[in-house]
Amino acid sequence: MRNVYLVTLFIVVLVVSLLGFRGTNFTKPPLDVFPEWAFPGMKYQPKYAYQGTSEFFADGRADRPIPAHTVSREPLRNDDARDAGRASDGEFLRGFPANLTLDEAFLSRGHQQYQIYCAPCHGALGDGNGITKQYGMGATPSYHDDRLRNAPEGELFNVITHGKGNMLPYSDKLAPEDRWAVILYVRALQRAQMGTAADVTDAAARTSLGIQ
Repeated sequence: MRNVYLVTLFIVVLVVSLLGFRGTNFTKPPLDVFPEWAFPGMKYQPKYAYQGTSEFFADGRADRPIPAHTVSREPLRNDDARDAGRASDGEFLRGFPANLTLDEAFLSRGHQQYQIYCAPCHGALGDGNGITKQYGMGATPSYHDDRLRNAPEGELFNVITHGKGNMLPYSDKLAPEDRWAVILYVRALQRAQMGTAADVTDAAARTSLGIQ
């Protein structure tokens, strides 16, 4: 037992002698327990200091300008878009923002983005029968439920932005305008499932369908 005490005391004295007490001011660099030769290229990696100089580049700067054609991710981080699904009174917005043009091109954009990000789970028809269902994905809501048919567009925007339940946020993948485009396409899918003969207004189309 005596030897254990002596060994412990020796180790303590050795550690304190080599490393010193905590908070002690040193005039020399501390002892490097893991020298460069033992771990080459890991602990002491070459790097440029912030706003430093470089002999490698012709202009002598270590900081490099943004490459040409770089796509900004700023719209995806736009704080103004965070609550854009809500009206001024804090309630979810019904309808679409006035600054959007809801035309065929915008709907086509929504279709494109829907096929990429939404169809794998929600299905091409929005009925919740996407390809992921074949691989064990739990029940995915159908857009044709009355609950989602009657949900404000702002609520759908909020879910796309922040996620809900098993659905992760898509704000890092879809710009705000693209989220609205997806919602417009979802509304088109819903409308397609509820169409009636009375919706056909073109005279030639009504005749071809045998509608009086």
